[in-house]
Amino acid sequence: MLFGRHRKNPIIIADKKVTDWTYTTCGYCSTGCAIEVGKNAEGKAVASRGVGGADVNRGKLCLKGMYGHELFESPGRGETPLMREHIGQDFAATSWDTALDHMTGEIKRIQSNYGNDAFAIVSTGQLLTEEFYTLGKLARGVIGTNNYDGNTTLCMASAVSGYKRSFGSDGPPGCYEDFEHTECLMAWGSNLPEQHPIIYWRLKEALEKRKFPLIVIDPRVTMIAQFADIHLPIRPGTDIVLQNAMMHVIFDEGLEDTAYIEANTVGLEALKAEVANYDPATAYKICGIDEDTIRHVARLYAKAPAAMHIWTMGINQSTHGSDGVVGLNNLSLITGNIGKPGGTSLSITGQCNAMGTREWSSCSGLPGYRQLENPEHREEIGKFWNVDPEFFPKQRGLSQTDIFPAIETGQIKGLWLVATNPLTSMPNTARMRKTLEKLDFLVVQDSYADMESNQYAHLYLPAAIWAEKEGTFTNTERRVNMVRQVTPPRGECKSDLKIFNELAARLDPDQKLHFPETPAAAFEEMRELSKGNLNDISGMDHNLIESSRGIQWPYSQDQRDNNEAPLPGGKRLYTSPASFRHADKRAKLIPLPFIDNNEKPDEQFPFWLNNGRLVEHFHTRTRTGKVGNNNKFSPIPFMEINPDAAAELGIKHQHYVRCVSKRGDAVVMAMLTQRVPRDMVFIPFHFFDCVNRLTLGLLDPHSRQPAFKQSAVRIELIADQVGAARLNRELRTY
Repeated sequence: MLFGRHRKNPIIIADKKVTDWTYTTCGYCSTGCAIEVGKNAEGKAVASRGVGGADVNRGKLCLKGMYGHELFESPGRGETPLMREHIGQDFAATSWDTALDHMTGEIKRIQSNYGNDAFAIVSTGQLLTEEFYTLGKLARGVIGTNNYDGNTTLCMASAVSGYKRSFGSDGPPGCYEDFEHTECLMAWGSNLPEQHPIIYWRLKEALEKRKFPLIVIDPRVTMIAQFADIHLPIRPGTDIVLQNAMMHVIFDEGLEDTAYIEANTVGLEALKAEVANYDPATAYKICGIDEDTIRHVARLYAKAPAAMHIWTMGINQSTHGSDGVVGLNNLSLITGNIGKPGGTSLSITGQCNAMGTREWSSCSGLPGYRQLENPEHREEIGKFWNVDPEFFPKQRGLSQTDIFPAIETGQIKGLWLVATNPLTSMPNTARMRKTLEKLDFLVVQDSYADMESNQYAHLYLPAAIWAEKEGTFTNTERRVNMVRQVTPPRGECKSDLKIFNELAARLDPDQKLHFPETPAAAFEEMRELSKGNLNDISGMDHNLIESSRGIQWPYSQDQRDNNEAPLPGGKRLYTSPASFRHADKRAKLIPLPFIDNNEKPDEQFPFWLNNGRLVEHFHTRTRTGKVGNNNKFSPIPFMEINPDAAAELGIKHQHYVRCVSKRGDAVVMAMLTQRVPRDMVFIPFHFFDCVNRLTLGLLDPHSRQPAFKQSAVRIELIADQVGAARLNRELRTY
């Protein structure tokens, strides 16, 4: 007789009848997983699999990547341009020529009447790098608006700002391989198992081979906190206090790396003077981490032969986000943990190509980490593009989070949204609705016609999805990888590169600027402009990138000439003494006083509101909300609440409640869990008309990134549970 598993039917993997596989790179998060998409004999994408020979993921994929092929047939796609004169009217289908002619006329009308900066552009972290470069050339060299930014301001701006302040340039200095060498890892506001599962797998693999302390700093008991050796449930928004207290201990006990500090940094005395104010006993009263734990963690970190920080939105999305990044850099610098295996300060980037937009889109400057404020940089790009350098602005314009208030005041009359959905992703949704209503002209360029911000568009341009086109992405560890075209664009969709080029031909009919027609040709321009820069990619080309399964920059032509495959690229930055990007080649140690300007719980709004990601969803669910194998795990928004707090309020498990802030309210399903403390609730941020109805979004003064995670709310019971469930379903139905 057979028992147990022998009695069950064997697992049979369905034969998808794949006839060929196409190499590409996942278009979701910043991990940079190499995947292959399989097509059947009819040319339909039917399967996805990881690429075993790729160093990033080594054959593995997360839930989103596994079902990436379903995006090619997902509902809600736009297939033809749409136009209307007034918001509230029905869209009418139109031709591409008519749509782009109309867009050209509206841009010229607005700029003629109100000035160049009255037309603004907000892009994304989802385009291919060659498309970012082309959009930057169009925005800076032809349209001439200085109000041009990307939605990466909502996720990575504090990391960018912090790197620039400390090291003199953006660019994460470490890599995934550092997990294999570190002797202590501190994860600040980073829940890798749900945010970046494959990076977490790399970390777990390293821990299985060689045990080292894993310390997690997060107000919530996240999945990574459950696996940590030490979890520090910090009070929201007080990371700087903990960082300063750790530095206080390190200096007080003589644990700093004096030789490294003297050779590589400036500002030591000012930093010492500031952190002297943050003894662990004083810090405990602010950040909630007790004195003995602060001393223990500081010693673990400083005494480790190599130690590293990783972080994501828990640090970045704060009124102190940029300072928090600088604080981590300070800790790394005073202990000599920059530029060596296992020693780094590594931001885990958000979107698949957020690094590409930081490097090449010209949002905050000019291509290749060049600065608008630098006359030599303006001269160099002007000559290369055939643009008068005086046409370029002399400093950066408004960030995304400042562009929308400028619409309210009438400073901006027209807006072009490229693959971004601010009606769901920006804080204070009610304010955003009123803001978009004020525009004379809104263009939405997106793969999905049903994305929420399109409710306020005058013109919709249907764009191809990630692998209906071709080019490169750059991941968290600066690895450039290939996206090959799997299928042609759906319907009348065009690649973003083609849309930019066709608009450029209308706005620059004399062709004063050359716009490459192919991604490979655009990459050639980028290669030339990168020579000698920190992000040198001059040794790369599309075919070499694919065959190498990605190459980390810097990788120069000289490196290529002097190396044989496999190509190492540039694993780490700042590996030589005094090699930082400030004028004196030294990193800056920057003192960070703590200014407590958070919105905090009070008698009327007694709960902290925390928010974050779920492993099955991505950003505003424009894509994952349509993929059944992703959406089935979390089809509706919910709120984690502590059982003791729920009992006091009379809330039962899986009952609907109303969450209320000073900005608005949201209906969610209550899930009772010990993962959150008694004075906090957690709501995933992916759902339309939900958590961002509540958030305040105070801005970091350096990065202009919103403080999504520092709001106060109250919880109200709902008598009509059936009606609440119906409302919840209706809001999530496409």
